Amino acid sequence: MATFQLKSPDIPIKLPEGLSEQKLLAFSPFNNWLNTLNGSLSLQHRSPAHPFHADPYSLRAITVQSFDLFGSPPNQRLGFLKLTAEIANAAGEKLPGSVFLRGPSVAMLVTLIPDDAAPGADDDNRYVILTVQPRIPAGSLAFVELPAGMVDEGGSFAGTAAQEIREELGLAIPAAELRCLSDVAADGAAAADEGDEGLPAAMYPSAGGCDEHIPIYMHERRVPREQLQEWTGKLTGLRDHGEKITLKLVKMKDLWREGGRDAKCLAALALWEGLRREGKL
Repeated sequence: MATFQLKSPDIPIKLPEGLSEQKLLAFSPFNNWLNTLNGSLSLQHRSPAHPFHADPYSLRAITVQSFDLFGSPPNQRLGFLKLTAEIANAAGEKLPGSVFLRGPSVAMLVTLIPDDAAPGADDDNRYVILTVQPRIPAGSLAFVELPAGMVDEGGSFAGTAAQEIREELGLAIPAAELRCLSDVAADGAAAADEGDEGLPAAMYPSAGGCDEHIPIYMHERRVPREQLQEWTGKLTGLRDHGEKITLKLVKMKDLWREGGRDAKCLAALALWEGLRREGKL
């Protein structure tokens, strides 16, 4: 393993063979994670009310264990990163620091209502489009979930959501017409205080091991009733990217059951129901 000294904070970073300092420091998920962690660690010193103020923890070292590259030579880019962070206080107590870095994603709650639905009957006629596709990490070849996608380097959340809706659902929806439920839920929350860590307004599906955070977007539209069934069983996705996606149409009232294994589904449903109760949707 090669080792270099990071300037801020002043800590050693060990790298596996094949990963350069330049490539690591150009990887946005690593920089975003490190900046967020440093900000959270600094709160220990600034806030006497912080639970770790008396004996604050600090980042001592980082060891990058492995990495995955996306794309084909010579245009490969860093995609996934596995590392351990040594975080300890003066008493020698350590915090768990095994981290899988992959960066943010977006999820899309797309609802459809037949245009002939009777006034006041929208709730009984609201449908959600789900995707069914192989998810090898889950050991599944037919995982049911909300449409979702990774945010590419330099991409925007809304732009990525619009692109994924087009690729996975076959719907052309301008990014400006998407509504971020995560932002709406965070809007009006208590103003940031000295204990606020500045985490993104997003759902963290596995905060104990992964940096991935997922803001949830929504779009609702009325369509001819006969067009509804066109989405069920439709094959979509980018085949040259290995995507093999089948669409599934379910009633909104059944989403909790149909998408019960998918954290994005459950989070989207909780946000949608909560915001409707507060009159924000």
